[in-house]
Amino acid sequence: MILGAHISTAGGVDKAPPSAFALGCKAIQIFTKNQNQWFAKPLTDSNIRGWKEQLSSNGIDPRNTTSHDSYLINLCAPDPDNRQKSIKGFLDELARCEALDVPFLVTHPGSHLKQGEEWGLQEMVKSVDEIHTAMPGLKTMTLLETTAGQGTNLGYKFEHLAFIRDNVKEPERIGICFDTCHTYSAGYDTANKYNDVMEEFDRLIGIEHLRAFHLNDSKKPFASRIDRHEDIGLGSLGIKPFYYLLNDPRFANVPGILETPEGEAGYEKNLKLLRSIVETTI
Repeated sequence: MILGAHISTAGGVDKAPPSAFALGCKAIQIFTKNQNQWFAKPLTDSNIRGWKEQLSSNGIDPRNTTSHDSYLINLCAPDPDNRQKSIKGFLDELARCEALDVPFLVTHPGSHLKQGEEWGLQEMVKSVDEIHTAMPGLKTMTLLETTAGQGTNLGYKFEHLAFIRDNVKEPERIGICFDTCHTYSAGYDTANKYNDVMEEFDRLIGIEHLRAFHLNDSKKPFASRIDRHEDIGLGSLGIKPFYYLLNDPRFANVPGILETPEGEAGYEKNLKLLRSIVETTI
């Protein structure tokens, strides 16, 4: 697995690659704008050029970069105004990724807000189709992230992700980001039944569509349906599932992104621990 972390873009997107390199990252995830705002000023030619130059000079392959969309976006929002703002916001996020040559944009699969899961999934498909129609021919792929299933959030079942991908008109533009904390909290026991979980994922979605990982332990217990990240090996997941993932040859060239709670202050120790369990026994 190509290990990296979510890195701050304070001061500009070009500031992230040197920070990632200093921490020993070979992959990187960023927000291309403030994650708590709908819109931001367009990226300038200088921003774009600086990002690409800094990736190159810091030894990070652009193919191992991801972005995460704004936390405000809900592509199955029942309120029509919020839905349209979400679609417009996501189109902006895609355009920013495309300009930066970021191949993957990670998003949570929406929240149905008590309208029902089946309704929410159908509406997600409609929104994704609208987005694809509005922006044809993009290189950037949307990655639906596995979720913990808090509240009315969709995406905590592999079936949810499969439904969206199977029903959109351009499924080739959709991949999956597997968050280790979220999936465990949702009730997939990767700590004790790793092979079973991955076989189920492969049967329902296809392992080839798994394009990125978020590597987080969980503060909360198995099947809690609560999303709380913890440092690797210090939560209820423990070290086992990370050992399985990092030594699984199917994911040798897949980006694995840390989102542990201390952020950049704790990434170095987490990366060191992850690298220590590659090709070892446990």
